Amino acid sequence: MRITSRRKAIYTFLVLGVGLAGVAVAVGFGWIILNWREGIRVFLGVIFFGAIATGLVLNTIFLIREIRRNEQHDSFINAVTHELKTPIASIRLYLQTLQRRDVGESQRSEFYRLMIDDTDRLMRTVEQVLRAGMAGQRRTAKRHAALDFSLLVNECVNVARVRHHLEPEKLTYDLAVNNGTGTVLGDAQELQTAVGNLLDNAVKYSGENIDVAVRLEAADDKHLQLSVRDRGVGIPPAETKRIFKRFYRVPNRLTSHIKGTGLGLFIVRSIAKKHGGRAYAESAGEGQGTTVVLELPRETSNGTQA
Repeated sequence: MRITSRRKAIYTFLVLGVGLAGVAVAVGFGWIILNWREGIRVFLGVIFFGAIATGLVLNTIFLIREIRRNEQHDSFINAVTHELKTPIASIRLYLQTLQRRDVGESQRSEFYRLMIDDTDRLMRTVEQVLRAGMAGQRRTAKRHAALDFSLLVNECVNVARVRHHLEPEKLTYDLAVNNGTGTVLGDAQELQTAVGNLLDNAVKYSGENIDVAVRLEAADDKHLQLSVRDRGVGIPPAETKRIFKRFYRVPNRLTSHIKGTGLGLFIVRSIAKKHGGRAYAESAGEGQGTTVVLELPRETSNGTQA
C-alpha cells in the first residue's frame, strides 16, 4: 500500500513538473513572439523563462529522487527488522522448549546447533550494516598490505561451503593464475568481506539448484579478475548497474521471497573502489543466472599497485 501511494506521488510530481515546465516554455515563447522587436526584452525574457523551466525540472527530479530514496530506506528497515526478528524468535522458541520440556540429549544438541546458526545469522546481519556504514565513509585509514588473493578466495570458498552446507561440486573454484602472480595490495578483512558477500549472494539467488562457479584469472598484466557465476534467478540487463546502490533490490518476481538488506553488493563495490578496482555484473535476464566480477590491481615488485 505504501509503495503504491509513493508511486502515485512520483507520477503526480512528474506530471506536475512537466506540466509547469511546459506552461513556462509556452508562456515564454508567446511573450517572445509578441515582443520579438524588443531585442533586450526578448533576451532577458529568454533567460528568465529558461531559469524558471530549469528550476521546475530540477525540483521535480529532486523530489522524485527523495521519494525513491525514502522508499529504499523503508525497504531496508523492513528487511533488517526481518533479518533480526526471525533468528531472535527462533532462539527464544528453542530456549523455551529446553526450559519447559525434558528433551533428549540428541535433540538438545540439535537445538544448540540451530541456535548457534541463528546467532551467526544475527552477527552477519549486524556486520553487514556496520560495514555498510564504514563503506560510506570516504576517508578511512588504509591498512593495505601485500597478500595472496588466490589463497584468500580459497578460504572464503571453504567458509561458504560450510556455512551453506554445500558439496564441493555445488561451489567450485577455478584458479587460473600461476603461483605468486595472485598478489594484491589490500586489507585482508575487507577483501574477505567482499568475496564472502559475492559468494553468499550467488548461493542465495541460485534457488534450489545451486551451481556456483568461482574463477580467478588475470584480466591483463595489471589486474586480477574474480568472477562469481550462478545459474539462478538472473537480473534484467537494465538493473545490472543499480544493484550496487545502497539499499537497492531488484524488483524481480523471482526474488520477492528472498530476504536481504540490499547492502551486500554496495559493500563489494565500495571495497573495490577503495582498493583501486571495480565491480560489475552481467546477466542475460530473468532466469538466466548472473555473473558478478570483482577486478583488483595487482601488486608490483616495488610494493605498489599496478
